[in-house]
Amino acid sequence: MAGNSGKNHRDGAVKSRTQFKAPNGNYVKRDATTGRFMDQKTSGGKFKGVRKEK
Repeated sequence: MAGNSGKNHRDGAVKSRTQFKAPNGNYVKRDATTGRFMDQKTSGGKFKGVRKEK
């Protein structure tokens, strides 16, 4: 389980989540078990602690 360190980063990876860059340039978070989209980041950058899809 990922935990917050209090130093602006997470220790470990968030389980059962992946992220990828959508055609519109935003990063989208996906549930790895069901494949459903969960969230889209509109402020720019990647989700912290979430692994990237290839």
